[in-house]
Amino acid sequence: MKKVIVLGSTGSIGTQALEVISESPGLEVVGLAVGASQRLLLEQVRAFGVESVAIVDEKAAAGIRDELPGVTVYTGPGCVKGLIEAVDCGLVLNAIVGAAGLEATIATLRKGTDLALANKESLVVGGELVMKMARDNGAAILPVDSEHSAVFQCIQGHEGDLEHIFLTASGGPFFGRSDLDQVTREDALNHPRWAMGTKISIDSATLMNKGLEVIEAHHLFGTPYDEIEVLVHPQSVVHSLVRFTDGSILAQMGLPSMKLPIAYALNYPQRLPVSMPQLDLVKERELTFFEPDLEAFPCLRIAIESGRRGGGAPVAVNAANEVAVAAFLAGNIRFMEIASVVERTLASMDGSLPVDLADFTEINAIDEEARQRAEALTV
Repeated sequence: MKKVIVLGSTGSIGTQALEVISESPGLEVVGLAVGASQRLLLEQVRAFGVESVAIVDEKAAAGIRDELPGVTVYTGPGCVKGLIEAVDCGLVLNAIVGAAGLEATIATLRKGTDLALANKESLVVGGELVMKMARDNGAAILPVDSEHSAVFQCIQGHEGDLEHIFLTASGGPFFGRSDLDQVTREDALNHPRWAMGTKISIDSATLMNKGLEVIEAHHLFGTPYDEIEVLVHPQSVVHSLVRFTDGSILAQMGLPSMKLPIAYALNYPQRLPVSMPQLDLVKERELTFFEPDLEAFPCLRIAIESGRRGGGAPVAVNAANEVAVAAFLAGNIRFMEIASVVERTLASMDGSLPVDLADFTEINAIDEEARQRAEALTV
């Protein structure tokens, strides 16, 4: 029986992960972590018989204690880290949103526990340090993002033969458009293919998400940036492709659902049945691929350029983007100003960003400064 902790259990990835676990006889939930949600967390604790939870919001944590006096509740700053350190498990699924998930990634890998990673920001900001920690402690990082899961599945047994990665992007709700100055919050959240949380939906609309995924792929698979290519694939059926040294190209395909990559990571190295509709290739009829429009979607360019620079640049870009997206969702800036805020923040820090990151403390300092500079641009 594989014991699993699910971080971000009430979000989109977390709820689907619990569906997968409920269908998988070899998996057991031993811990859950959330920011503040109380009602859904109560339901999850009762459904899975969980004895340990972490809740960042202390008021919500008090409510859980009142409702479930037998459950151990960790709360306040560092509560997720405390849960990971205290609870015996074989796998941690990190589905925390944003750079806040880095602390959980570090705690998991430091313990030598395998990590199912849905928090791409851990590798965007901590890349080399995170991968080194995994190697040093003998922990596996199993990608949950559909694109990286696709690459991971395609290269099994042929890791050394990988030459080129094609990361597919749906194109988001604005594929083919260039008149994006007046798009609304509702427009940007209306993804044509995927049902996701608000932050990642906006990142998909700006294509920032794909840029961050390029950085993530670089670290996960040790692939040079020149060998990672983004293709817009509106049908979202081919989740990514790889080309090997002999010229062969393999693709991983399926309907746009996160249950399959989640199940692959949780059950790895086994493949177990997943209750979801199956792909009908005759019904799909055509699969199309396009180059991304970097003028209409500058966030993709900004993210990839920061990855090439390395060091503190991706940290600053990620932090500024999180601030800018929150400002857009709050109605404080327009959609196209997201890229402007990110680029201006990065430019303002240009002379102070390190080429190489010394440790995680340095990452936190860069992150904090970038957020302050970005916030000043969104008021």
